[in-house]
Amino acid sequence: MSTTSQASQRINALLDENSFVEIGGLVTARATDFNLKQTETPSDGVVTGYGVIDGNLVYVYSQDASVLNGSVGEMHAKKIANLYDLAMKTGAPVIGLIDSAGLRLQEATDALNGFGEIYMKQTLASGVIPQITAVFGSCGGGLALIPGMTDFTFMEEKKAKLFVNSPNALEGNEISKCDTSAAAFQSEETGLVDMVADEASILAQIRQLVSILPANNADLALVDCTDDLNRACAQIANCVGDTSIALSQIADDGVVVEVKQDYAKDMVVGFIRLNGATVGAVANRTEVYNADGEVTDKFDAVLSARGAEKAAEFINFCDAFDIPVLSLTNVTGFAATKCSEKRMAKAVSKLTYAFANATVPKVNVIIGKAYGSAYVAMNSKAIGADITIAWPNAEIGMMDAKLAAKIICDGQGSDAIDACAKEYAALQNNVTSAAKRGYVDQIVEPVDTRKYVIGAFEMLATKSEGRPEKKHGTV
Repeated sequence: MSTTSQASQRINALLDENSFVEIGGLVTARATDFNLKQTETPSDGVVTGYGVIDGNLVYVYSQDASVLNGSVGEMHAKKIANLYDLAMKTGAPVIGLIDSAGLRLQEATDALNGFGEIYMKQTLASGVIPQITAVFGSCGGGLALIPGMTDFTFMEEKKAKLFVNSPNALEGNEISKCDTSAAAFQSEETGLVDMVADEASILAQIRQLVSILPANNADLALVDCTDDLNRACAQIANCVGDTSIALSQIADDGVVVEVKQDYAKDMVVGFIRLNGATVGAVANRTEVYNADGEVTDKFDAVLSARGAEKAAEFINFCDAFDIPVLSLTNVTGFAATKCSEKRMAKAVSKLTYAFANATVPKVNVIIGKAYGSAYVAMNSKAIGADITIAWPNAEIGMMDAKLAAKIICDGQGSDAIDACAKEYAALQNNVTSAAKRGYVDQIVEPVDTRKYVIGAFEMLATKSEGRPEKKHGTV
């Protein structure tokens, strides 16, 4: 299989069969410097057009590494910019399949201007239509900004390279020591990449993502629901640790489309459907189970800087596209390390702001402990949650009762501390006490979580919330 056919074959594998229509297939480079006129540049190194995924209109561009290494020149960039113009007019997602050496050196300033034109189109499209990129080959230098400005990025696990500076250009590093361009680094360390897999799996995952997302910020992501709305969540009480599994218990047909799953695993973010409607989910996590039911990771029930940033970015996306937000809260405080402290205050501020700023329907389910400022930041009623649901064994308060008792009864004996802790737990951390103060709307059994959450979102379907006039916030 030639690389020429590979660019087109990726598109054909992604879209519904025989649905792709190419646009600009006869475009070639205009530049003539450095004998470029003598070089064949079919489609100027990028195949562009439109088609459908499960019947949903999408626009796709796929870079052709066999034409000048897929490098971006003037006409190459104009084709992508034109695709964005059409997508904005029709309100449909743009999907970019990246395989390029980057800037076309022979076209210099024309190519640089082309990069800028793409960035501008991406900026205008942000929050209006979903933007998705998948990296299959090289994506370096200024080209790395393109996935950075999209909503979701996929990366082929072995051959793909994504970098601003090549690993060998980093002082004290070379690629065998730390491959900063590899999929593992970009998904686990930078959080730029949402999903890593082989090429066929990536194309299937993009199809799944497109099918669950709205086509644009005025579209309603809704399908017919065949799952029982009152279905009992029989095992959910055992899933407080791994909330990815808890979400699958709540979701229609058990389907969870998790994003950024290799980054900040203490925070789960992804999409589910409830009664056919797409909902964004944000959940604290203390355990990760693999397919064999084995625990592979354990975390404290605390907010990390990475987890807070990951959640904030996701909530902002949901709010931009009018996707309701569900949160599962189980948090006792903040990660306490020198490294996390560098970013903690700003990161949690972003999370708090994202929840508070979002005007979509917001439902919070307290499934475990909810202590201190970390609880306030996790979609509490104080920062705008429309409905707060709690399980009967949830604990809501300032801090753990034993710790509070040690502070209150400082200098007193263990018996006095134990008695104080018992009293504090009953008066201050008890879920009923929080409900009596109006901080919890409903106390429901874990098994009934799905039907109560669906009911809350159904009630909130017509929510409209005014905010002060301003250009935008600054957090």
